[in-house]
Amino acid sequence: QVQLVESGGGSVQAGGSLRLSCVAYGHTVMPNCMGWFRQAPGKEREGVATIKAVGDNPSYADSVKGRFTISQDNAKNTVYLQMDSLKPEDTAMYYCAARWTSYCGLTAGSFGYWGQGTQVTVSS
Repeated sequence: QVQLVESGGGSVQAGGSLRLSCVAYGHTVMPNCMGWFRQAPGKEREGVATIKAVGDNPSYADSVKGRFTISQDNAKNTVYLQMDSLKPEDTAMYYCAARWTSYCGLTAGSFGYWGQGTQVTVSS
């Protein structure tokens, strides 16, 4: 049973930074792609960043380019999201997701495995 466990959320002021972590458990084959998604109240879940297990090749939503960085440590089965220059509009529940096939884009519906989420709140 694959489990994704997120950590690192919290409350910060605008301009601050947070680092999210996601550890994947229970798989025998490394996911091809892992990603971060977010969902604010009343809004649809949106892709933030994804990364391929081999070759990295990160993808970012336009709204976070230049501010967020996705990275991974395959030896630790962990993917990170470094979030800098946070804005109030970044406030959301952030979810980690994984998939084992070739697609590694930002479409939430393409990912079948999800963590429980970690809350990020940015105050102005």
